[in-house]
Amino acid sequence: MNDGKEREDDEVLHRDPSYFQYYSQLQHQQNMLQDYVRTSAYHSAITLNSGSLFRDRVVMDVGAGSGILSFFAAQAGAKHVHAVEASGMANKMKVILEAALAKRPSGAAARNGYLAERITVVGSKIEDPRVLATQGPVDVIISEPIGVLLVHERMLESYVYARDKFLRPGGAMLPSAGTIHLAPFSDASLWGETMGKARFWQQDAFYGVDLNPYFAPAFDEYFSAPVVGCFGPATLIGDSVQYDVDFHTVTMAELREFVIPVEWQIRYTGVMHGVAGWFDLAFVPRPESLHPGTQASPVYMSTSPYSAATHWQQVRMLLKQPLA
Repeated sequence: MNDGKEREDDEVLHRDPSYFQYYSQLQHQQNMLQDYVRTSAYHSAITLNSGSLFRDRVVMDVGAGSGILSFFAAQAGAKHVHAVEASGMANKMKVILEAALAKRPSGAAARNGYLAERITVVGSKIEDPRVLATQGPVDVIISEPIGVLLVHERMLESYVYARDKFLRPGGAMLPSAGTIHLAPFSDASLWGETMGKARFWQQDAFYGVDLNPYFAPAFDEYFSAPVVGCFGPATLIGDSVQYDVDFHTVTMAELREFVIPVEWQIRYTGVMHGVAGWFDLAFVPRPESLHPGTQASPVYMSTSPYSAATHWQQVRMLLKQPLA
């Protein structure tokens, strides 16, 4: 049993280096910071719960990136924040923290002086055994471990790992839960565009070469690839089914393989071309994690086509054969 657990940890620990190289670039961090829906939701969730949750608490930021959530936690009164980041952004984050300590000429205040000595940057993956050997329990874990349709990039596994290893009993996680939505959609243009790409391989005289043997695998390839992008709610032909993920209780195994039963009532006569998906996030601290005599300030965020667009967008999975 222990061997199996070690294999799970090792699998996440050795995630593709290109993943961390991507997130070490400020241009990609900027893309996320400029997502108003995302950044304002996290800012509200942290600062609105300043007095009830963050004040004088020890916080861990998992996959800290630019450090923005760590900075919000410091604004909210955290006693100390451990910002864990495996990419080169860890060193860039230190530039901000060094500036908070540096004296400026003419008696000017230090840049972000409120951060001075409040944040420790841990330049490592959370699963690195050296982190476990040196890091004590924390009161709150914050993270932005979300990918397309909630689970893409598998960062949620690191979030759950941090919960199991570092969160004290009764501690809080923000976000606290996520909900995956799946709904039937109709979009003849998208289906036709995808089919057109596959039909390229039906040419029998492409510079004298018959490409038809490639058509079957090309068809499978195009129609098995999710289409990521924003779409209008008018393409939906039924309400979504929901699948809830409680980050306080979900296990690694439940993140890696799960089944979402679907049963839709189609609202319109027409053709179903596939399944559309998006997710919601909840930032609701558990009552036992709060300072005595205080109340939580719940915050919710949606990537629904009915809501403002985010950098996550939405996803559509096409059927090979549409359903009338």
